[in-house]
Amino acid sequence: MPRAATDVMQSVIFSAVLDAIAAIKAASGGLPNNLLRQVQAIHGNVTLADLPKELQDAIAASTRTAFTALLKEGYSVAPRDAAPVRTAPRQGELVDRGGRNPRGARPGGTGGRPGGRPGGPGGAPRGGRPGG
Repeated sequence: MPRAATDVMQSVIFSAVLDAIAAIKAASGGLPNNLLRQVQAIHGNVTLADLPKELQDAIAASTRTAFTALLKEGYSVAPRDAAPVRTAPRQGELVDRGGRNPRGARPGGTGGRPGGRPGGPGGAPRGGRPGG
């Protein structure tokens, strides 16, 4: 049974982070001050060229591993231009657009009871006089 793409990517990213940490440690030469300097140099605007060579190599290897793992699990990896294009639904074909109420109530309905009968949540109480 193939694993879900989320599970595959989670394991790939986890191993990529571990490989990156090991690469930063190796690039520091075992010196704590160098390690601290290299970690502090990583920020939101850092580019691949700004990283140590060991970390660049680890990122490249992790990327290759990610694509290999996805292909091995049976997932298709292709450029966006090569992705299959969805055609418009034919006339009369139902289209699931999502956005349903999780309770199943219809918009503007009376609490999700079939037929809009009173007595459900949000509906009029059963029995008794109206307007009490």
